[in-house]
Amino acid sequence: MKITDLRQGVKNPDRVNVFVDEKYSFSLDISQVVDFKLKVGQEISEEKLEEFKKASESGKLYQRTLEWVLARPRSERETRDYLYKKIFEKKLDKDYIEVIVDKLKNKKYLNDLGFAEWYVENRFVKKGISKKRLKMELKKKGISDEIIEKVLDARDDEEEIMKIIAKKRSRYDDDKLIQYLCRQGFSYQLAQNLVQTYEKD
Repeated sequence: MKITDLRQGVKNPDRVNVFVDEKYSFSLDISQVVDFKLKVGQEISEEKLEEFKKASESGKLYQRTLEWVLARPRSERETRDYLYKKIFEKKLDKDYIEVIVDKLKNKKYLNDLGFAEWYVENRFVKKGISKKRLKMELKKKGISDEIIEKVLDARDDEEEIMKIIAKKRSRYDDDKLIQYLCRQGFSYQLAQNLVQTYEKD
């Protein structure tokens, strides 16, 4: 078999359509073409053809994952879960997961600290949320204890409770408001003190 043509993709100019024996066979991104040193007239074996086709799927998966990551910040665990699902659907090699995750990290598209800072800043900004609940949610996202402590260090539960009290004071009596705050992960003592203080004001 012989590579008979290399054409720039129409829909995606960053990809190259590869023709083998005059017929379209697979596509690769430009960096893959360079890495594989592909050129017109190159003879390839069945084994090489399969290798190139797998690399083609890997390249497409990377591009889809990149678009998904750029839509909003993602944690590494979220990204791995996304890739596991896609790889299962496409019946691809699981090794692609770490290859793609490493590539995204190296290009600064994946960063657990940046994700955690974004998440804390945007999670119920106006409604208020406890450090305890935030910590639990971040752990589910795969964020390390070290990063969680760092991003929650300046978080003030008292300030968060006051946001909630300001919104819900008119709808709840003291006991129900305190119970609600406890369900959100705040300590009973702090919730009780602030509810009573707010009432006096």
